[in-house]
Amino acid sequence: MPATNEYSPIGIFDSGYGGLTIFDKIRKRMPDYDYIYLGDNARTPYGSRSFEVVCQFTRQAVARLFAEGCPLVILACNTASAKALRTIQQKDLPMLDPLRRVLGVIRPTVEAVGSLTRTRHVGVLGTAGTISSGSYSIEIEKMYAGNITVTGEACPMWVPLVENNEIDTPGSAYFIQKHLDRILSLDPQIDTLILGCTHYPLLIRQIRQFLPAGIAILSQGEYVADSLSDYLARHPETDCRLTKQSRCRFLTTESAAKFSETASLFLHDNVAVEQIAVMS
Repeated sequence: MPATNEYSPIGIFDSGYGGLTIFDKIRKRMPDYDYIYLGDNARTPYGSRSFEVVCQFTRQAVARLFAEGCPLVILACNTASAKALRTIQQKDLPMLDPLRRVLGVIRPTVEAVGSLTRTRHVGVLGTAGTISSGSYSIEIEKMYAGNITVTGEACPMWVPLVENNEIDTPGSAYFIQKHLDRILSLDPQIDTLILGCTHYPLLIRQIRQFLPAGIAILSQGEYVADSLSDYLARHPETDCRLTKQSRCRFLTTESAAKFSETASLFLHDNVAVEQIAVMS
């Protein structure tokens, strides 16, 4: 489907499949809008890559979604949001198209923290890239003036467990318990855990089994969807550029058949997928 004035969707980008959890909540919150989801599955994972490489890959994906007609792109990837969003917003958008917008998932998540935590001690579970970037700590510091203590824990095995459909296995239980025990040993006062990777909502049931009662789990999808809806209400100049005929396209840089098969784990539905090449 070529990009035309009659098809101006919201673009949703992730390095792989996890962003489908964000897409799913956004689509349910705003079903009338058109969407394109792009997964850079051929180059995933982003979590262990350098800032420079993540910026390069994310910039290429955003440019492709702009070429597909998207006035607005959501980086539904914590690593891309952590390592590339600010650079793209400040340096690339003025050259690519100053009228288009690129938003991330970290700030909407951080905005929800204040209403959930009572002890003011928060944990972040994420990929190595998200945790090492310190993006959640930085955003929480800015928003709450240092009144919240943040502890991060990288969980590198959690994404492969989800994508290989190993969620309900002894191996999954071992790695989930291992990282939860570690982060709570680092700060026993934590009462709110941010799932700082879009794959992790698929592990919520297992995560709850190993958490003490009273610890809140902050899963990003609904908060990002609410934040986007509010953003468009406050920015009618962007909203009016978006078409609303409830259409969805799915693009991947890897095998379309493989994407469709794995996407069914996230969306509980079969989707038609197009394989594309993302280039600079």
